[in-house]
Amino acid sequence: MNPLHDEIKKLIIETLNLEGLRPEDIETEAPLFREGLGLDSIDALELGLALKNRYGVVLAEDSQETRRHFASVASLAEFVSSQKAPAAGTAAA
Repeated sequence: MNPLHDEIKKLIIETLNLEGLRPEDIETEAPLFREGLGLDSIDALELGLALKNRYGVVLAEDSQETRRHFASVASLAEFVSSQKAPAAGTAAA
């Protein structure tokens, strides 16, 4: 079990007000759009803003790379991890 996957699942539920859905109901590798969770472009904008606020990551608007990042919870977690990695070596005193 990956804690970042769980955080992102909770963020999706909270941000998009997906009442009745629990983190364990969202499959980590399942598509977020269309046949998966059924999210749309407005959901993507809201989720992108939530990711920026929570993790400080910025996604380019309407690019193929951004679409890959939003493919699943796992791909979002991988993107967030890759963006946080450079800062991980610096500790606040």
